[in-house]
Formats: sequence, structure tokens, C-alpha cells
Amino acid sequence: MTTTPSSPTTAVRVRGLRRVFGTRAVLDGLELDLRRGEFLALLGASGSGKTTLLRILGALDGADGGEALVPEARTIVFQEPRLIPSKKVLANVTVGLPRGAATRATGLRALAEVGLERHADAWPATLSGGEAQRVALARALVREPELLLLDEPFAALDALTRLRMQDLVGELRRIHRPAVLLVTHDVDEAVRLADRVAVLRNGRLVTDEPVTVPRPRDPGDPAFVALRRRLLADLGVHAPGEAPASAPASAFASAFASASTPAPESAPASATPASTRVPASASAPAPSEGASA
Repeated sequence: MTTTPSSPTTAVRVRGLRRVFGTRAVLDGLELDLRRGEFLALLGASGSGKTTLLRILGALDGADGGEALVPEARTIVFQEPRLIPSKKVLANVTVGLPRGAATRATGLRALAEVGLERHADAWPATLSGGEAQRVALARALVREPELLLLDEPFAALDALTRLRMQDLVGELRRIHRPAVLLVTHDVDEAVRLADRVAVLRNGRLVTDEPVTVPRPRDPGDPAFVALRRRLLADLGVHAPGEAPASAPASAFASAFASASTPAPESAPASATPASTRVPASASAPAPSEGASA
């Protein structure tokens, strides 16, 4: 069941949420609160239920038990822009809204916010990946949502475009002040953007802590590095020499070592270290997130 929270300070309230695919409970008694205007990043291995939770909150899937309270005004940005090929950019932004001069003006303002006002009459096929995703952001924000759901929206972008998009989302969030739930595999992205970071494992949140690193956040900041290390440990990724004694040497340690390798000295001083992404779960294959039973 999904209804509007009664509290004026709460955007999302989840209690005892359960979602089962076959015999596996992907979400198993999950509890979550998200304040209005707050940015929460949700981390977890593939198949852990991150996208399932997002789909339930976005009314794209139903729960098998529990309660999820969300605002009526909510929008989703997916990993793919999902633009309509037969509609020009402005029409994609305003799709579903009443036609008229006021809607057109609102759509143009949204495109200006994402730096694409000159592309209003362009066709989706002529856009780069980053431009198409910016159109998807404009389409979401033109509706002035109280809750913005982001399902790995930068995963398909190159590293430089991804950083620019992260900055854009941070700026748009500052202006519009929706509550934001970001689903991501990228630990650095989560720490860079969010007010809080949570880790989903075995159907429940095993970590939920505020990000206290001062903004603008530098991946080289000791506080940033320490939080990254804690989150990776909660995700089952350990630095060399830190893996549990009972655990054999694994790809997780290699992934951490690779992600922690400093950039070559020839790299520009302003270059940001490569983001640390969560490896796929090492357990048996699980149902795809968001799959229907």
C-alpha cells in the first residue's frame, strides 16, 4: 500500500516492507525514513533489492507486505533516458502535461536549467548520452516532484560526463529541494552527493549513516576515504590484508586494490580518482531487480 505521509517533515516512510520473488524475499521487513529535501544514496550488490524498493516507491511494483508512504508528486529517472524517438526534445520534457504556452515556457525553463535550451527542437537521436540524460532530468524536474527517484542514472555515461552530471544533479537538488533517493553501485558517487548513505543486504538496511564530509567533497579527504572504506566493508569489499580470516582471497580485494590505485603522475592535478563500484554479488544467481513474479 502506498499513500502520502502525514508528517510535514517526512517524504518517505517505509515500515516492514516485504517483496518476494518465488521463494526469495528480496525485501524482508525493510524500514526506512527520508525527510523532505534530504538526499539518500542506497548501495548494494546486484540483486539486493535496490531497484525493487525504488519501483515500489514509484508505484511501478507492489509490495507483498508492510507499508510504504510517499508523496503523490514523485518522478523517476532511469539508467536509460527513455526518450520518445518520435517527439522532439521539448515535447519529451513536457509529455503528459497540458498543452499551451505556459507548459511550453515551463519546459524551456527546465531545459535551460540543464543547459539544453538550444536543443528544444532537436530529435532524441541527435543527442549524446549525457545530453539525453539531461533531458530525462528536465522531464522529471518540470513536474516539481516532492520525491525524485534516481535508478543509476549515470551508470552508462563516461567518467567525465558522469562527474558533470553528478554536479548538475547536486545543483538542481539545491534549487528544487525534493527528497532524493539515488540507487547506485558507485560508492564514491554516493559519498560525493548524498546527505545519508545506506547499504541494503539480505532484504534490510545494514548501514544507514549521515555523510559528514564537508562540501565540496574531495575523494582524497581523509574523512571521505574512511567512509568509503567502511561502506566497502559493509558491502563485503575489503582492502588487502583486511579480509576476514575465514574468507579466501577473492575478486573483492582485487577490485578494491584496483579502485584505490592512485592516478598516474601525468594525470591533471584536478582529475578525480576513479569511482569505486560495488562488484556483483558472489552468491548464487538471484532474480533481477524489479522482475515481476
